[in-house]
Amino acid sequence: MWIADGWKDYEILDTSDGEKLERWGDYMLIRPDPQVIWNTPKEHFGWKRMDGHYHRNSRGGGEWEFFGLPQTWQIGYGELRFNLSPFSFKHTGLFPEQAVNWDWFGELIRNSKRPIKVLNLFAYTGGATVAAAAAGAAVTHVDASKGMVSWAKENAAASGLANAPIRYLVDDCAKFVAREIRRGNHYDAVIMDPPSYGRGPGGEVWKIEDQIHFLVKQCAQLLSDDPLFFLINSYTTGLAPSVLSYLLGITVQEKYGGKITTDEIGLKVKSTGLALPSGASGRWEKTD
Repeated sequence: MWIADGWKDYEILDTSDGEKLERWGDYMLIRPDPQVIWNTPKEHFGWKRMDGHYHRNSRGGGEWEFFGLPQTWQIGYGELRFNLSPFSFKHTGLFPEQAVNWDWFGELIRNSKRPIKVLNLFAYTGGATVAAAAAGAAVTHVDASKGMVSWAKENAAASGLANAPIRYLVDDCAKFVAREIRRGNHYDAVIMDPPSYGRGPGGEVWKIEDQIHFLVKQCAQLLSDDPLFFLINSYTTGLAPSVLSYLLGITVQEKYGGKITTDEIGLKVKSTGLALPSGASGRWEKTD
């Protein structure tokens, strides 16, 4: 498992009974996690002195309960800064486990010693966008949600990257990729974090099992003659790391060679030292 262990402003303090107790900067939150299938004693004081608690309901949704949590606050990862806010379905606007991928591709970009153009699809609030821009890349950030794109701009500004070469687009990712192919545009790297299910700004339906192969195949057409990397993130339980490896193998590696590595990504739990799985990633990178 690839572990995001470089955080100072974030940690999982404890896990029990389908929930995790987390520290986000100065605040402690309790959120549900389907991987936490054990019921162990809740000895950390944060279980009773949390600042926010997301309660699941029997219909699959839920709601927040707050205990002095501000509407927005910030945490940092190295030189990067992120604006947080509790919103729909337990989220805060950031997936801390992705830092392990930020470190990976940030090093590739810095070591390339050349201009790198990155396409970030389903780019959410821009964690990968600001990480790539901070490493020196020019980034095209695409997400179907206008609110998420605005949030990404705020994160870039908070990270000192307001004037970085980042192009923000509110668009359906699949339609954008198809237009870029017709335009003849190319990128040195692709990052994608597709949801299991979603809708584009025009009501377009996205279902990952039905569409991910075609999208990856199209994105491979957007790669430059000398591509640097291709990253697929997945929170869909049906897409195991081996499936991501196969996807990258029959699309990107078949044309460009290079190396594929896939694994679960996760975060350490302070109380036990164990790692909590938080999805999977498939990485392709150029090799000499």
